[in-house]
Amino acid sequence: MLENIKTEWFSNIRGDILSGIVVALALIPEAIAFSIIAGVDPMVGLYASFCIAVIIAFVGGRPGMISAATGAMALLMLPLVKEHGLNYLFAATILTGVIQILFSILKVAKVMKFIPRAVMIGFVNSLAILIFMAQVPHFLGISNTTYIFVAVTLLIVYVLPRFIKVIPAPLIAIISLTAVALFTNFELRTVGDLGNISRSLPEFFIPNVPFSLETLKIIFPYSIALAIVGLLESLLTATIVDDMTDTESNKNKEARGQGIANIVTGFFGGMAGCAMIGQSVINVKSGGRGRLSTFVAGIFLIFLIIVLGDLVVQIPMPVLAGIMIMVSIGTFDWSTFSYIKKAPKADATVMLVTMAIVIATHDLSKGVIAGVILSAIFFVAKISKIQVSVKKDKALTIYYVKGQLFFASVDNFIELIDLSSEGENITIDFSDAHIWDDSGVGAIDKVVIKLRENKNNVMITGLNSSSKRIVDRIAIYQNTNANVTAH
Repeated sequence: MLENIKTEWFSNIRGDILSGIVVALALIPEAIAFSIIAGVDPMVGLYASFCIAVIIAFVGGRPGMISAATGAMALLMLPLVKEHGLNYLFAATILTGVIQILFSILKVAKVMKFIPRAVMIGFVNSLAILIFMAQVPHFLGISNTTYIFVAVTLLIVYVLPRFIKVIPAPLIAIISLTAVALFTNFELRTVGDLGNISRSLPEFFIPNVPFSLETLKIIFPYSIALAIVGLLESLLTATIVDDMTDTESNKNKEARGQGIANIVTGFFGGMAGCAMIGQSVINVKSGGRGRLSTFVAGIFLIFLIIVLGDLVVQIPMPVLAGIMIMVSIGTFDWSTFSYIKKAPKADATVMLVTMAIVIATHDLSKGVIAGVILSAIFFVAKISKIQVSVKKDKALTIYYVKGQLFFASVDNFIELIDLSSEGENITIDFSDAHIWDDSGVGAIDKVVIKLRENKNNVMITGLNSSSKRIVDRIAIYQNTNANVTAH
């Protein structure tokens, strides 16, 4: 236990502290922007980012992953805030946490194994594109000075790590270019232009909503949507960080941790949040590996707000935009172009559809769900091809069935059996087949009963143990006084 704590918290102290500082600086404009998307005061997003980051550092299942207020969650909140107000948002945030804890008890993380690699690639690529698109308003068409600051930031973040590894390049870029902006009085948009920052700590309070069934009816649809989207993004991000760091994480513990973090956040005036892939990538690329990096990100965020608030609002947005552009470049899977050429067409299509839907809707959950459904359809289509060969002599006709017999393949199976045969001895051999569902059994019933009506003697052979169980349990033909036997 103590060894585990030492490894997760104190095995990379310098790297975790420095990366946490970088993440905190990058969190501020993101949290403010997401607050604006949700239609709430900027402090709601900032308090959420502080609370969630600090709490998830202790109770999360993926060390080094950053959780805070996110854009996908903010989009879901907007209608609730508009129609019912801020207190209902806080109540919905608390309920979101409760639902996520219930999901963790139900071991919902197991569903991750049903997300194909093509969907994961599409998820990562679309997120990289969304991160880039979110930066465009902060530098495009503003001023030549803005372009220069973005370009210099990109240069620093790209080149400096080759020579200086002790201090993360993004931190050097933020400090040095902010100093340049302050001393030269260049006309640049700053963090302060996004919204006002109140230099105060969050306070505990109970949302001012009626404790009634009517309130539950209002917030539950939003809470269930927030819980699902939040867990989906968090578990996918955890998987990506696992791959980046060559380590494992506890997905069910992460689901529970997200729930605890959202419950606490709701009581301290914050909006619901989840894992952030952009900030998590910044953290990992800057050297963050342990829980300390997430904790430092949250603590330094509130330190920046309360102690250095006047300085923070003067950080140029082109610098932060440049850092996030480098994050998007690093996040995008550049092997995708060769993947499209080499991968099966179905997988390439799933990946492209996932990307297209996420980019079009700005909703990661819709893209992932669509990708999973499309993968399932392609898979069903692939395995629904069943083969039936026939061997005939004067005394016996044998049908050899090969493949998977289920709802998608039954029509093909029935078509391949000659139901017009009369007065023959017929054997249907399922040695190379498997019966999966009631539709498959129903198809066997239809074939056997139809052949029996034509005075044929029918024998079913070769059923494996699983197929035999389902046939014995629900088949009709075995319960008739037909001249039919099954071996």
